Amino acid sequence: MYAIIKTGGKQYRVSEGDTIRVEKLLQEEGDIVSFDEVLMVEDAGDIKVGSPNLEGVTVDGTVLKQGKAKKIIVFKFKPKKNYRRKQGHRQPFTQVRIDKINA
Repeated sequence: MYAIIKTGGKQYRVSEGDTIRVEKLLQEEGDIVSFDEVLMVEDAGDIKVGSPNLEGVTVDGTVLKQGKAKKIIVFKFKPKKNYRRKQGHRQPFTQVRIDKINA
């Protein structure tokens, strides 16, 4: 059984027991989080697709960690104009373990 959920402007294919990294959520570590925007559910060959979301279907998970990803370097450069800008960025994330798909 798996589901496709939408959170943080992205879509994720999840099964029970999976660990995913999503855009930062406001919950604390150890809290239960429920994803209501479920786009599709597959259960033993039976596929249910919402338009756009399925009614009454949720995916529950536990917040494992709040953190920041590795640093990336953003470097802007214009030749012959003495223009150089270096900037770093670390994207915040929330690591979630999927506990139950309520279909």
